[in-house]
Amino acid sequence: MHRRNFFAGLAGLSALGWTAAPLRAKGTMSGAMDNMTGMADMPAMNGMDAPTLRLASARAIPMGGPLQPPRVLQNETSEAGKFRATLVAAPTRMQLVPGQTTEVWSYNDSFPGPLLELTAGDDVEITLHNRLSQATTIHWHGLPVPPDQDGNPSDAVPPGGSRVYRFTLPTDISGLYWYHPHPHKQSAEQVYRGLAGPILVRAKDDPLAALPERVLAITDLRLTADGAIPANDMMDWMNGREGQFVLVNGQHRPMLVFDANGQERWRILNATNARYLRLQLPGHSLALVGTDGGPLERAQMGLREILVAPAQRVDVVVHATGQRMSPSPLLAAPYNRGKMGGAAEDAPVQLLDVIFSTVRAASRPTLPPILRTWPQWPAAAVQKRVVMSESASTTKGQQEMQFLMNGKLFAMDRVDLTSEMGVTEEWTIVNDSDMDHPFHIHGTQFLVVEREISGRIRKESFRALYDTVNLKSQETVRIKIVQTMKGIRMFHCHLLEHEDLGMMGRLNVI
Repeated sequence: MHRRNFFAGLAGLSALGWTAAPLRAKGTMSGAMDNMTGMADMPAMNGMDAPTLRLASARAIPMGGPLQPPRVLQNETSEAGKFRATLVAAPTRMQLVPGQTTEVWSYNDSFPGPLLELTAGDDVEITLHNRLSQATTIHWHGLPVPPDQDGNPSDAVPPGGSRVYRFTLPTDISGLYWYHPHPHKQSAEQVYRGLAGPILVRAKDDPLAALPERVLAITDLRLTADGAIPANDMMDWMNGREGQFVLVNGQHRPMLVFDANGQERWRILNATNARYLRLQLPGHSLALVGTDGGPLERAQMGLREILVAPAQRVDVVVHATGQRMSPSPLLAAPYNRGKMGGAAEDAPVQLLDVIFSTVRAASRPTLPPILRTWPQWPAAAVQKRVVMSESASTTKGQQEMQFLMNGKLFAMDRVDLTSEMGVTEEWTIVNDSDMDHPFHIHGTQFLVVEREISGRIRKESFRALYDTVNLKSQETVRIKIVQTMKGIRMFHCHLLEHEDLGMMGRLNVI
């Protein structure tokens, strides 16, 4: 039963303990959550009341300061080709709103987490100290690290514990990646409280190295009027959490000074739980030069907007045309992802304000014609099919709702799919639901071959590597993928609330 029909049917069921009501509804939600399969044992859900929460005003966090680069994690060794560092995950209090302090969860007291700046081929050793009250892991999102070093939910570090992660980067890797926790049923909370940070892997022969560069880590944050970060409510578990503040490098709508006819390279990370970023810079052109897996073969020029789903990254060269002068906002325009329960779709958000420093005659953007050379991918030897779906029904006055991967909820002790190391496979990924879902797989990057919706097939117009791909409602995406290391890999929806509720599977690479 598709949940749009399910929610329509709820309108006449006033006797039920749960309705698709927003957070302002009074009454207890515990019975409702217990009946939404997978939600009963979510943190902060059992017995949770839903009184009216008074949220902080839209201007509570000051706006307009100069954009600051992310804090960089210090390399503890001077040995060439090696990176050694320590990350401490712990609660810390920060002043985000004047006159108030907020408890966030952070790495090394940095919000968001510090930037790991690595070079292709590096030997990496990161020590994690867990000072949280929950078990945690670090997942190196997008990096091809060994399965036993990838922060899988089966390998959680207990409160008070420590863990050393060790891996060697390939020599041909580059781009923007990120790190975040991956404990089952607690990933969403740990990320929305602040545990996430960017990873920049530099190539030794980057054709765009001469361009001025910025790393923009985009997160969002929900605050109550007294400066607290509230727990997820029912609508968050259904749709994925969005906070009322969208931050860039931890700042609220900062200012960025830009040469009015210059070019800059912006490496952008969507580190939110569930917010889609339909990026626009009105009056100026964008060139897409990289995605999750690093540089494209050729820049995609003259774009007016770029959609960045949760967990995705884009590498963009911004060319200021001079057609619109200071200030010009970088916007996250509205995007309809099919939220359930009558939730409002995204409103436009001004992420930052671009202030132009000079005015000159318009110039033409210039980029190298070839950014990267790829060998031809071999034909797929194996076919696999993955279906993401939602199940919503009522039985004897009880409501059940599930987010499923191939018709099942996640189980830590079950292998869902098996692949052979080094074999090229074609995966057909189906979104058999009424809302968008971003699909992510660990340990490798993949090539999107084509998309199909309503019987119409569209080939991808350019080659790019991804570890996360968005699927619209009832859309099918076909990818080519190769796993290069043996072990268990996760694949899941990257709306983190849905991942925690069980929209995840385990792949055994043999």
